[in-house]
Amino acid sequence: MYDCTKNYINGEWVDSIGGSAHDIINPSTEEVIGKVSFGTAEDVDRAVKAAQSAFGQYSQWSVDQRLDLLEKIVTAFKVR
Repeated sequence: MYDCTKNYINGEWVDSIGGSAHDIINPSTEEVIGKVSFGTAEDVDRAVKAAQSAFGQYSQWSVDQRLDLLEKIVTAFKVR
């Protein structure tokens, strides 16, 4: 069963602030295959603050550093 009830904010998986969990339903079988949490405005605010905080440092990265990060993301994606 899929568990998509956390939000990725500031480099870690965190619970939603008051977000409600909803079933993920397979449309071909109508079976519940997991849960997803709908975020709240507070979750968005927390994510935006984290992004703004990270931008100051990230904006100073070189092209090579950014390419290295993208390559790591692609590798992790392919593993999944």
